[in-house]
Amino acid sequence: MTPEALQQLASDYVLGTLSASRRAEVQQRLPHDAALREAVQFWEQRLQPLTDLVEPVQPSPELWSRIEASVAPRRAAVPAAPVATGWRALWNNLALWRGVAAAGVAAAVFLAAVPMNTAAPRSQYLVVLVAPNNTAPGWVVQTSGQRTLRLQPLSSTEVPQERSLQFWTKADGWAAPLSLGLVQPGQPLEVPLDQLPPLQPNQLFEITLEPYNGSPTGKPTGPILYIGRSVKLNT
Repeated sequence: MTPEALQQLASDYVLGTLSASRRAEVQQRLPHDAALREAVQFWEQRLQPLTDLVEPVQPSPELWSRIEASVAPRRAAVPAAPVATGWRALWNNLALWRGVAAAGVAAAVFLAAVPMNTAAPRSQYLVVLVAPNNTAPGWVVQTSGQRTLRLQPLSSTEVPQERSLQFWTKADGWAAPLSLGLVQPGQPLEVPLDQLPPLQPNQLFEITLEPYNGSPTGKPTGPILYIGRSVKLNT
């Protein structure tokens, strides 16, 4: 396995986006594969700040019963994993799942948002924005409820005088990126979802450095400071 493939596997494992069978394979390898363990620990440390962004949600009794029923057969089929410590123990903590996420499955910390009402649900999405050629997350983008897209800072960003940060998105098939507004360093930004086209999996989001008060052309003109693609959450 190439170093790039190893990092991709470790990041997918920590994010919880692997299939159940693939996740079981990784769990079996961890006790015997030092390189994979180091890669997993690396991604655990980089993504740990995201746990602070999840608002506690209390699922309904009916929803939790359905989840337990769907997970039970998998528990019997998946071999026992090594004793979890640190971040992995946090992810495997059933009490945390109940209090933090509506779905309560592995990766529920930020990959299992389930609508809590009976109205027609809007798909939920998560984006981790990182600096190019870097793996440390700088911002996270997530849908908040049914009405808002929220950009949340994970670290501070220095902006030169007479320059501005601008938030953009572009889905496959779009002719050009769409500006989502100017960003104040270290401050969250909320964008009403009804002002945007429907979000898509793998949709591009980025923050660029632009002239003061934003791009004069309506398109990104400055360097990309942070970039990432959307992941559709389990619903």
